This record gives sequence, C-alpha cells and structure tokens, in this order.
Amino acid sequence: MKHLIIVAPLAVAMPAMGDFTDAELKAVTANYTKHCASCHHREGTGKTTMGRKVGAKDFTDPKVIAEFTDEKALKNLKEGVKDRRGTEIKKPFTDKLSEEEMLALIKYTRTFAKK
Repeated sequence: MKHLIIVAPLAVAMPAMGDFTDAELKAVTANYTKHCASCHHREGTGKTTMGRKVGAKDFTDPKVIAEFTDEKALKNLKEGVKDRRGTEIKKPFTDKLSEEEMLALIKYTRTFAKK
C-alpha cells in the first residue's frame, strides 16, 4: 500500500504525458522552452514579465484550456496574435515550427491544466 501512496500522486499530476513517447516529449519540451516559455512560463502559468505584458493565457487553468480550442491555438501559432489595437503580440511560428510540431505543442500545453 505504501507504493500506491507514493506513485498515485505522480499519476494524477501528469496523466497526459503518457501520450508522448520519450523522444516526442523531449522534442516538444525543447520547443516549448525555446518558443513559448518566455511568455507562458515553463509551468504554463503565463506569469512572466512578457506574459503579463501581453496577457498570455494561463494553461494551468482548466477553464482557459477548455475554451481555447485546438483550431484556435493552431491559428494563433500559424498567423500570430494581435492585441485590440492591432499591435502584434505574438509572431507567427510557421518559419520556426512545422504543423506537426505546433500540434504537439498544443497537446503539451493541455498537460498543464490542473485537474
């Protein structure tokens, strides 16, 4: 029973990580760190200086993740994002990431949401 108590919190904390192979997880983590973490934070909270400035989404909030569809996220990655005044706050990533890598990032960001 002691083993279940020790292992169970780990299983609850990261259920979706099992959806990635080790190589995929390494690649998507590297891409997230390189392209996303400066605004969205390494833990997905959006609590960075730049994230606060541009209003980065908090990927740990299940409501935010539920409302942010894969289609909308992919569009944001492909086309970039502008604020209400039309100022670009996120550049498109089409020159940096393939669509497959973008889809992996979207899937990865969903693992941050608290259950």
